[in-house]
Amino acid sequence: MVSPRSILKAFAAIAQEEGVGAHVRRSIGTMKQRNFPPFLMLDHFTVQAPAGFPDHPHYGFSTVTYVLEGMVAHEDFTGSTGVLRPGDLQFMTAGKGIVHAEIPVRTEDNKPCVGMQLWVDLPQELKNCDPLYRDLKREEIPIAKPNDKVTVKVIAGEAYGVKSVQNLAKVAVDYYDYEVAPGGSFIQEFPKSYNVFLYIMQGGLEVNGTKMAQYSAVFFDRDGDAVTAKVPESQKGSSRFVVIGGQPLDQPVVQHGPFVATSREKIYETFMNYQSGQNGFEKARGWSSKIREGITEKDVKAQEGEQRDEL
Repeated sequence: MVSPRSILKAFAAIAQEEGVGAHVRRSIGTMKQRNFPPFLMLDHFTVQAPAGFPDHPHYGFSTVTYVLEGMVAHEDFTGSTGVLRPGDLQFMTAGKGIVHAEIPVRTEDNKPCVGMQLWVDLPQELKNCDPLYRDLKREEIPIAKPNDKVTVKVIAGEAYGVKSVQNLAKVAVDYYDYEVAPGGSFIQEFPKSYNVFLYIMQGGLEVNGTKMAQYSAVFFDRDGDAVTAKVPESQKGSSRFVVIGGQPLDQPVVQHGPFVATSREKIYETFMNYQSGQNGFEKARGWSSKIREGITEKDVKAQEGEQRDEL
């Protein structure tokens, strides 16, 4: 028998503006929940092209970007480029330094891009590693369906005996995308040492007898080995939510914007490295992305056609 975790804290994420024309609901990374080690930030974003996140740096952590609707183009100073479509993810380790752009693709239907971005701290010994990427395509993600009311995309980890793709990033996190119909319930196991939270993208949940509305973030205590919740029978439509867990790091978190270190001295040093183009930021000198002014679905199709011709 597994023991359910109790609720440590819960609140609704409030919409705010971020980047250039992006609207986000931020749960982790706010005054209500500054961080939840190893997690530094979680944004539920909606971005309408040509707005987005033009050229910007990162240091000392990893990001997990999950596209729910629309398309996102990516480009960085290492020459890495790509496009995420609905259901795709990108695991990016910034390590010692990266400058990149994340811009929604202007699609033919002109609908906004919707997704999730999670920031995950790196242990001190990995903060100066080389940048690393792993795109996870929708068709690579295994799906568990324990009954007719519960479906879970096993992005990272194991649910109901179904295991995910392995070795997605430098630091492992468990990441599940659940859809539960009215009257359904779920139980997701985690190591007792993990910090675990969930975020409701659609519908509502009843967690340990407490009703949680759409856009709520629920943080759990480490007093059990599973989280469980149910969708009220009376609810109209299914609920969709992510459940995420990871091993806390025994180290200070000193964050200033896109730089995350373990001391203020290292933050100052990183700023100097970025401004002078050294110690990981050498390629930042004079670099600017091709997508910073926007990209269309027609552009993406043309680029993919050129790549096929080269093969």
